[in-house]
Amino acid sequence: MNRSGRTVLWWGRFDPDYSRNRILRQAYIKLGWQVADFHPVVSPLGDFEARLRQPPQADLVHVPCFRQRDLNAAARYARRHHLPLLFDPLISAFDKQVYERRKVSPCTTAARQLLHEEQQQFANADIVLADTPEHARFFAEILYVAPEKLHVVYVGAEDSLFRPLPHEPRPPLEVLFYGSFIPLQGPQVIIEAARLYQGPPVRWTLLGNGPLKRMCHQDAAMLDNVTFEDWVAYDHLPVRMARADILLGVFGNTPKALRVIPNKVFQGLACGKPLITGAAPAYPDELRAELRSGITWVPMNDPAALATAVAGVAAHPDQLVEEGLRARATYERFFASAVVTAQLDTALASLRPEPG
Repeated sequence: MNRSGRTVLWWGRFDPDYSRNRILRQAYIKLGWQVADFHPVVSPLGDFEARLRQPPQADLVHVPCFRQRDLNAAARYARRHHLPLLFDPLISAFDKQVYERRKVSPCTTAARQLLHEEQQQFANADIVLADTPEHARFFAEILYVAPEKLHVVYVGAEDSLFRPLPHEPRPPLEVLFYGSFIPLQGPQVIIEAARLYQGPPVRWTLLGNGPLKRMCHQDAAMLDNVTFEDWVAYDHLPVRMARADILLGVFGNTPKALRVIPNKVFQGLACGKPLITGAAPAYPDELRAELRSGITWVPMNDPAALATAVAGVAAHPDQLVEEGLRARATYERFFASAVVTAQLDTALASLRPEPG
């Protein structure tokens, strides 16, 4: 249906420059929507604040990723104004606290209360976006979201920023990981793989900061093939990626690691770089079955398999350019902005028909 000229009100204390938000806002604009914002000072009281500040008139309320705290107030506002509500959680707060960070034991009253609160929050939405089919399954089975409300919209990458740049592979090849050093990413698996590595000379570089970085530093103390770099500005990241020869994804053994496709995978493929990452059901079945995708799959939490995979790719430096072209083709086929925009369009099409 034609949604040209309609307005979506982005609601909450969100970061408009976060990559997921930027990509979806661009997708709305491509679909003909106007994008307006409302940032309440106090999330739980946002609907009361809206009575005083009067946000722009809208046809849809969108609560962005990580903003569970804004959802109840946004839902009250949407109901009062007879507007549909879309929630793009990206993560489950219950999953994050109980299974990812393990701050709350799953058998405790606190965990049950956290789960119940999030189930109620998700129930307020007319549409719930999931970044992968596995996350959609989690939302349905654990948070009791009705299947007809769930729509998969991949995270993707910003096409204007993450794109192939010229690079000439030279020995020793650089194997680059960048991230926030959290268990899902498995940076300690990378350090152990570097210890076990037997193959053509390579440099393992870990870029970024986070809770596991100190441990990784300690574990790599006696390894002369591992270096660490501090985080770089987001808009400088593609240039840094271009200097590397092989990019690494995630290798953690957390349940969430099997449900997500991380930003670095989308970005690495968009930049046309050979990629090695842990195999997970979150990826499209057709992609996992593809033998010439620019991706080398390894089991999660398996340093020996990762070391072997890096050695296999590094043994054929003359094929890196071709592998990069395949990686970019994979991105265009499965995850490019046109794909993400079409997925969002499908989700929006599930709203009630326009009057008349």
